[in-house]
Amino acid sequence: MSTELSGTNAARIASTLLVERRKAGSPSMGMVLTFVVITDEGDHYDALRAARAVSREHPSRILGVIRRSHRGPPNLDAEVKIGDGGSGESVLLRMSGELVGHPESVVLPLLLPDSPVVVWWPGKAPDDPAADSIGALAQRRITDTAASERGRSTAMLTQARNYADGNTDLSWTRLTPWRALLAAALDQYPAKIQGGRVAAERANPSADLLVAWLSDRLSIAVERVTSKGPGITAVALMTGGGEIEITRPDGLLAEFSIPNAPNRPVALKRRGLAELLAEELRRLDPDDVYDDTVKELCRLADRASSAAKPKKAVATRRSTKKPANTSVAKRRAAKKGAAKKGTAKKGAAKKASKG
Repeated sequence: MSTELSGTNAARIASTLLVERRKAGSPSMGMVLTFVVITDEGDHYDALRAARAVSREHPSRILGVIRRSHRGPPNLDAEVKIGDGGSGESVLLRMSGELVGHPESVVLPLLLPDSPVVVWWPGKAPDDPAADSIGALAQRRITDTAASERGRSTAMLTQARNYADGNTDLSWTRLTPWRALLAAALDQYPAKIQGGRVAAERANPSADLLVAWLSDRLSIAVERVTSKGPGITAVALMTGGGEIEITRPDGLLAEFSIPNAPNRPVALKRRGLAELLAEELRRLDPDDVYDDTVKELCRLADRASSAAKPKKAVATRRSTKKPANTSVAKRRAAKKGAAKKGTAKKGAAKKASKG
């Protein structure tokens, strides 16, 4: 059941939700949270479809927010749906004009009372989600740096530096099966870990987080290797007796191997958006492990940056010495030339006197 509202306001939208809920035969609200999806015209269909799929497990009021042009008079259009592919309510809000700069003024009156708020940016997210006008309303803020068109690793590092309680990224959620397998591997083969290796496609935020997690938890140096993908293709932990390794070349089935034991196939498929979001909504308190991991990611990035600076300084010193050497050589060559000319003049004078 869908209702279109043009040139509307938050009060009219709330009234329409109540009327449509009664028409559907469910006047009472059985929803557990408000799920705000900040998207755009190009991606809103897939994003809201994933949100509605999640609402089967977590009944929620879904508020899709699309910010259009700042130009023109303020305007708000809404599309209200009840029970369409989910067990909650869905409202798609299209804002333009001055409302684009103040979306929280529309979202705030539509939040469920006494219920948690979750905000998800399926595409480009603000550098500091907790400082965003809508993000500040939420207990959980979900970003997805893997959805960035470019600079994914840089985007992940930016989110790590601006971490606040309640922030998370789906790149971290994608690591849950990998982390569970690696923890189980160390239970089966308890040994001192001497080093690690993570192979993944270039600019993969999940791989960057996995390197940081292993480095933080095991206090080891972890090598980052580039592969063809998809996603993470292999993780290896080096021990005195051999390597503990998980390889997944096709994104579906992995092979698990430990020293002195036969290799075993393990289901390790790449999960969809709905599964990732459902996992995140099961826990709304701060994630301490993610907090430690992003701090380690920042430390590793700072260490790599400081290690690269001396090389640049040496190159700069070498480049500044070359012009000085060149000028000295020119002065010496000029002196030699002048001396030769003086000797030649003296020889010519002697010959003239003899003649």
